[in-house]
Amino acid sequence: MKKQYLEIGKIVNTHGVRGDIKVHPWCDSPDFLAEFETLYREDHSPLHILSAKVHKGCVLMHVEGVDTIEQAQQMRGLTLYMNRDDVELAEGAFFIQDAIGLPVYDERVGRNIGVVKDIVDGPAGDLYLVQEGSKQHMIPGIPQFLRSVDLENGLVTVCTIEGLLSDEI
Repeated sequence: MKKQYLEIGKIVNTHGVRGDIKVHPWCDSPDFLAEFETLYREDHSPLHILSAKVHKGCVLMHVEGVDTIEQAQQMRGLTLYMNRDDVELAEGAFFIQDAIGLPVYDERVGRNIGVVKDIVDGPAGDLYLVQEGSKQHMIPGIPQFLRSVDLENGLVTVCTIEGLLSDEI
């Protein structure tokens, strides 16, 4: 079952003396994080965002009811969540958390090669970290290797080349 509330960032510091908070984004970009009008605490209670702007890779936010540096300091370390219903994804796009844990089938070797452990932003695009027992494979998330991410049927299909899997090196 898909989680309704997804982690989107963490409050790492305060900014200024009026109660602004500095949020490190855990999403595709700080611009995406800055678009939200409401974010949520772990208990799903809402935080209404009065203003948000991108600054040096983070997002500076002013939250309703937080008007002093002391109030903002109490929020440091807080993980922020988004409600998946607040976002309309583009065709073919998905939330990374929905792919974590899915089995990965490799067309070349004709078998499952593990499960998606994480999807990280690499220098040339996404890298799918696939865990197979004690081995970890890194599969580039480009069409040459990544055939499909089928969330409905719970399967990621790839087609690797010789030497790409960690046990072939």
